Amino acid sequence: MPVDEARIAEYKARLAERERVIRESWVRTMEAKLVREKLDRCYETEGVNHMESCKELRDRYIDMLKDNRVQGYKHIDV
Repeated sequence: MPVDEARIAEYKARLAERERVIRESWVRTMEAKLVREKLDRCYETEGVNHMESCKELRDRYIDMLKDNRVQGYKHIDV
């Protein structure tokens, strides 16, 4: 019986870790979405000066696009 309980505990821990990873992935993705919305508003309000005025948001959004993608719990090396 202790072996089954250990396997069940290990399985529950693995599921909890999987949910945590997916939840963090979604949070990072939603942060990128919020930055994109701020960038869109900046482009609309600044008009022709948007290249200079929105540079920080643009750079931040580009960096977030590289790292903040929704990832599943399986990692496949390509």
